[in-house]
Amino acid sequence: MWRACRLPRLAASGAVRLCSSNPPKPPASSSAQSHSVPRLQAEKQRRRREREKAILSSQRSTAEEDAVKWSEKQKIEYTANTPPGAKKDTTLLLPSQYSPEYVESSWYQWWEKEGFFSPEQHERLSHSVDQTFSLCIPPPNVTGTLHLGHALTVAVEDALVRWRRMQGHRVLWVPGCDHAGIATQTVVERRLLRAHGKHRQDLTRQEFLQEVWKWKNEKGEEIYHQLRRLGASLDWRRACFTMDPDFSKAVTEAFVRLCDSGLIHRSEGLVNWSCALESAISDIEVDSKELSGQTMLSVPGYENKVEFGTMLTFAYPIEGHHGEVAVSTTRPETMLGDVAVAVHPEDPRYQALHGKQCRHPFTDRLLPIITDSMVDIELGTGVVKVTPAHDHTDFLLSQRHSLPRVTVIGGDGTMTHPCGEWLKGVKRFDARQLVVDALAEKKLLRGKQSHAMTLPICSRSGDIIEPLLKKQWFVRCDKMAEKAIQAVDDGQLEIIPHLYTKTWKNWLSGISDWCISRQLWWGHQVPAYQVELLNSTDKQEEQWVWGRSEDEARQRAAVKYGVKPEAVTLTQDPDVLDTWFSSGLFPFAMLGWPEQTADLQRFYPTSILETGSDLIFFWVARMVMLGTELTGQLPFKQVLLHSLVRDKYGRKMSKSLGNVIDPLDFIHGVSLERLQEKVKEGNLDPREQLVAMEAQRKDFPKGIPQCGTDALRFALCSHKIQGEDISLSVSEVLSCRNFCNKMWQTLRFTLGVLGDNTTPVMTLEELTPLSSMDRWICSRLYSTVAQCEQAFEAYELHTVTSALYSFWVHSLCDVYLEYVKHVLVHQDERAAVQAETEGSVQVASSVLYHCVSTSLALLSPFMPFITEELWQRLQPFRPGAAAQASLCLQPYPCSSQLAHWNFPDVENDFLLIRKVVRVARSLRAQCGMTKEKPAMWAVCSPSQAQVLLHFGSAVWPLSRISNLHIYCPQEAESLHSLCSTPPPKGSLVGVVDHTCQLHLHVQSGMNVDKQILQLSQRRDKLVSKLEENLRTVQSPHYLTKVPAHVREQIDSKMSAMQQELKTTEDQLSVLQQTQAAE
Repeated sequence: MWRACRLPRLAASGAVRLCSSNPPKPPASSSAQSHSVPRLQAEKQRRRREREKAILSSQRSTAEEDAVKWSEKQKIEYTANTPPGAKKDTTLLLPSQYSPEYVESSWYQWWEKEGFFSPEQHERLSHSVDQTFSLCIPPPNVTGTLHLGHALTVAVEDALVRWRRMQGHRVLWVPGCDHAGIATQTVVERRLLRAHGKHRQDLTRQEFLQEVWKWKNEKGEEIYHQLRRLGASLDWRRACFTMDPDFSKAVTEAFVRLCDSGLIHRSEGLVNWSCALESAISDIEVDSKELSGQTMLSVPGYENKVEFGTMLTFAYPIEGHHGEVAVSTTRPETMLGDVAVAVHPEDPRYQALHGKQCRHPFTDRLLPIITDSMVDIELGTGVVKVTPAHDHTDFLLSQRHSLPRVTVIGGDGTMTHPCGEWLKGVKRFDARQLVVDALAEKKLLRGKQSHAMTLPICSRSGDIIEPLLKKQWFVRCDKMAEKAIQAVDDGQLEIIPHLYTKTWKNWLSGISDWCISRQLWWGHQVPAYQVELLNSTDKQEEQWVWGRSEDEARQRAAVKYGVKPEAVTLTQDPDVLDTWFSSGLFPFAMLGWPEQTADLQRFYPTSILETGSDLIFFWVARMVMLGTELTGQLPFKQVLLHSLVRDKYGRKMSKSLGNVIDPLDFIHGVSLERLQEKVKEGNLDPREQLVAMEAQRKDFPKGIPQCGTDALRFALCSHKIQGEDISLSVSEVLSCRNFCNKMWQTLRFTLGVLGDNTTPVMTLEELTPLSSMDRWICSRLYSTVAQCEQAFEAYELHTVTSALYSFWVHSLCDVYLEYVKHVLVHQDERAAVQAETEGSVQVASSVLYHCVSTSLALLSPFMPFITEELWQRLQPFRPGAAAQASLCLQPYPCSSQLAHWNFPDVENDFLLIRKVVRVARSLRAQCGMTKEKPAMWAVCSPSQAQVLLHFGSAVWPLSRISNLHIYCPQEAESLHSLCSTPPPKGSLVGVVDHTCQLHLHVQSGMNVDKQILQLSQRRDKLVSKLEENLRTVQSPHYLTKVPAHVREQIDSKMSAMQQELKTTEDQLSVLQQTQAAE
């Protein structure tokens, strides 16, 4: 069911009109729509050509070359004898480097066996709260395998689920699979033909269904295997398949109730029809192929290619006159079903023809010339042929003008009896050429030209969709749609992001009846029965009843027609229900509805529905309508729609494009050769295959490296899911794998510190950081926890991942660990560090423990495997009460527990230290110093001097200097004894800000020429930036349009740049003098 698709588009002209099982209402302005459709088609075609050109181009940019550079990492396996479901042995020595294979072994089986993902676990949590969080996974088609789009859904939903579970909520996340009627039947039919040379029709219905179940039992677990590999914390004991007996009971109950309430009715209407499948199909199973003009395409059932993308013009003689009217069409074979000709009432060219008739050249029917404002005066000849049985717009015209509907193409794709004996039984596209030849013979052909168009194609069979008039079961959606709109307007249902609220209203406001009949064998057979009464003479009108069983239907028929049950003969409708009908019941059927089960009472309505934005109509809207109607409640309170995953060329992940990537290929790694084999195994036409394989050669020249589940999940959640579409690259996932290794090495260091420490770790409550660096890292942790809280509540997962990455890498590793290393190295030199740290190695090690342990808990929803592995290794050092058995059950860190670690002033002061360290390292690099630790001078304001003195013991190791002399030109009295003399003349100067500079005395042996070059380049950049800022400041409306606080920022920035420019020029002067002296 998770399928990327494009909405089929309905043209307003007679050129090409795409059939829909939800035919739209007539547009208010057909002229505007008629003009926009060709433009949109042309634009889409242009973008498609550009993408293909980019793929097929032999050039590859330097950035692309760099992005794909990687080397195989050593694979380390977990080799301990751990039975499936047993807890992993974490007493083994931690390997020297991170390996996904080692980390991800055994944990999931243990989690699952212990029931950690079950809501019943909630009762055993010490931190449980009386709140419920429930949702269902969008059930994927049982026929397929998951791709990166599915992986995004799993990563997002599992992050939310694990977060709520750690918060102590009673959590239920239900897995499931959709039976995927058409897709599954197509796969099994191909398998039968390939293996046994048999067609479906060679078997009885029951025999065929046995073959489908056999296939499902063999292949159906593949998706569940992928979900487990992705770490999805689903309650597998409640797994739900849409063809399970209990679910089938729910489908039958829903159909009967909706029929009883008059919301399901049987009538004749136009549907998307696949002649190859001989079934109606849903909109989502229709792919749109853009044609720029005349194109020859392969069509199932035809030996030769068929021509599309041409517009044919022919004439209808006017009855009783010598004149004619010319009409244009891309489907000349349908002209046998024409019942009228339409013109715009205000078109001056045809005023005299109003009320006249045309004579059909082949059927001899008289066709009235009608007037309707839906006709576009400027398109083609301004005259439209009306074929109600084969076109949606024409069907609407026939209703407005009481026109007959003549079906000229049958369900098997052959021409029908009303066409005449010369065409009866001829395949529709063969008939096309016969009709063209016959028009030419009668001298009625007026022209043929290339024409851009959108061709509707069945995604399952590759056949061209034929709009056909069929008697089907339909759901009346208008009243239910009004309730769905009202729910959003009243705030009962929240759609996130809110930009989709307008889309929701627009689509539901124009909704039509929904065709739910499918002419298949696999699926839920329609629980409706055609009635024949004993001795009845009325054979014209169909008589139908419905029921939960045949016996109930017979009793209903007896009551309805006033006869005894024995006088009733029932024949069940052989059709099955649309897969989207059963999937629309998923949020409550999965919990046991229609029975009032404990699960239904506890977990319904569900908390949230998270899915791709492309399913807002096909699935989300239908769940809301059916849920509200059948249960009296909305099925969920919030809808979270995430962006679509596209390839780097902007193309949607689609099997029809050959660009889908199995998430397991990122997890385990895959060769380019295997990727190419998968493309060849698909059913792509030669050009699409060529484009797909070339794209793979460019994007994955060495294949995809092994990245692991945690890295993939973290990379996916690092994108803004509520924003633009996502393009995931190998380099992004590799970067997250490197982050995993950074975490791994951090824990190895931490274990070393804790192992060497003879005193126990202090608890979170009793730990009071004393030193400036301890206070800073603790405050940074508090701020990170607070940021994660806010972002999780807003479902902004990219903000959470960014905050956690920044804390671990830039605060914990880059700063605090380097400081701690310095403290540990010099712990015997107590006097050297006493002023700053008061010799508190125990405090530092306790702070380090809690920073790492808390960060692992924060990261757990995104990276469940590595966080569990590393957290378990920390448990021997845990102070206080015993923890939960698994990290996934630990309380999620909250800012209120860390309130005593909130030191905003310390964090603010440390911003200066970061700048100083960056400039100091830059000066060392300019002088080519790699191992040397020179002394430096800081020329700064008194307040800055206070900060530098406060963090003095951290500045030295972080800047890699031996000493930092502080000089204040305007010395404060309190600093007099601590500030040194001015820096030596001729020093290199680095600008920290407009009041702070660092000075490094020029050493002999320094590469002066290199320094002059670097400073000259820096000067040129500064001049350019200053000129740019000056143009902004001098612009006419700068003072009136730019806010005051922004002007202050610009002024401050310009002041710092001017100071840096002066310093740079002074340094250049000194170096040039040194160069001249040499």
